[in-house]
Amino acid sequence: MSNPLEEMYDYEEWATKLLFLVTGLVFGGVALNVLGVDNPLTDFLYEYYFDPVISESSGDAGYNEVNTMTYAALLILFAIALSAWLRYLGLDDSDAMILALLPYVLWAVLGEIVEDANMFDASLESYFVSPGIHFQTAAWVIIAGAFGYLISNSDSVSEEDMISKVDSAATILILAQIVIYYTSIDAGSVTSSAGFDDTAMVVCFIVALLVPTLMINKPLFGFTLVQRCVFIVGLGGSIALFGPLLSFGISNPDQVILWPLAVVIGAPAVLVYQMYQTGLPAANELAEHGFVAGILPIGMTEEQYDELESSDKDLIESLRKKAVLASPLVFLAVAGQLLDGLATGIGIEAFNYSEKHVFSAQIIEFFGNAYGFTVVKMALGGLIWYFFAIANFEHRQKHLRLLIAMVILTVGMAPGLRDVGRLAIGV
Repeated sequence: MSNPLEEMYDYEEWATKLLFLVTGLVFGGVALNVLGVDNPLTDFLYEYYFDPVISESSGDAGYNEVNTMTYAALLILFAIALSAWLRYLGLDDSDAMILALLPYVLWAVLGEIVEDANMFDASLESYFVSPGIHFQTAAWVIIAGAFGYLISNSDSVSEEDMISKVDSAATILILAQIVIYYTSIDAGSVTSSAGFDDTAMVVCFIVALLVPTLMINKPLFGFTLVQRCVFIVGLGGSIALFGPLLSFGISNPDQVILWPLAVVIGAPAVLVYQMYQTGLPAANELAEHGFVAGILPIGMTEEQYDELESSDKDLIESLRKKAVLASPLVFLAVAGQLLDGLATGIGIEAFNYSEKHVFSAQIIEFFGNAYGFTVVKMALGGLIWYFFAIANFEHRQKHLRLLIAMVILTVGMAPGLRDVGRLAIGV
């Protein structure tokens, strides 16, 4: 008999089937193109998806309404389907998972900014624009997670031995990233009268490789072995990708502007601190009774919870709105919206950048000012907090809860960090 905690919900099965269908259509369209068969499927794929990506790698083609809506739908489907597989594999579903994945938001952003600065050669530049950057980021997460999963399920005799193996695997994967990406950096594309100074790249190369060594036998946020491997590989890779940007800035000091970084990152950081400090007492009180705001006990459905009358429920309802403020899922997702709103407002109003995302541009046009978009993003942050404050997730939906937060965090924080990063180095 199957474990009911591993069984898929109907919506998870449909999401999985739809993803397989989309994958089949994409491969079918590409195959027909290779075979030289004229067909509407291939024409549609290239017009709305492939050509904009190819164009953006050499210019900035932007988005269209069709691919924007498609990417959003696929992201939702992927989160739903992936939650089922993470549950089936028995991977950790605590808030620590968000912290383990957080470096990959930065990893993707740094890679995109390196591409924005035209530092990658033609062999890699198209892989650092959407949607290729998302697939590439996911690939490193999966590879690192697979190493951690295999090691954690090996016949190692001690925890220390497994941690050592995880850190060794992480070192190999970081080195692989450095080899792939550093050998593709085209220093000749950086125009500077003083030439290209690659000292920062060398320093970041060394620091990135030292990350696993510095963390040997040290606990990290209560991470499992899988999370540890994923986190270290993402952190090391981010440090490595930061190297070319540092070298770019050193080689082109007249282009560097740092005050937007202080505002766009500083304000959300203050918000994160305030949310955490405000919510921590309530979260701790619930934890003392064995509860997490928004997560139902094993076997309890939302309908059963709604009908329940008990002192425990009264306690949960009295504390949940404050308690979720201390959750990394919530405070990072909310701060990401503020970060994106500030970066967009400053970039457009103070530096004459333009908005290429279709729906964001429509919002800015409606208000007639980019800071109107900032206000909308702040309001959206409030709605995100309210959603997690009132939503109840069944025990089998804990991974879905994590992935919903990760999606919100990514689509908010990543564009904002990219915008302010481009501003900082003047590209």
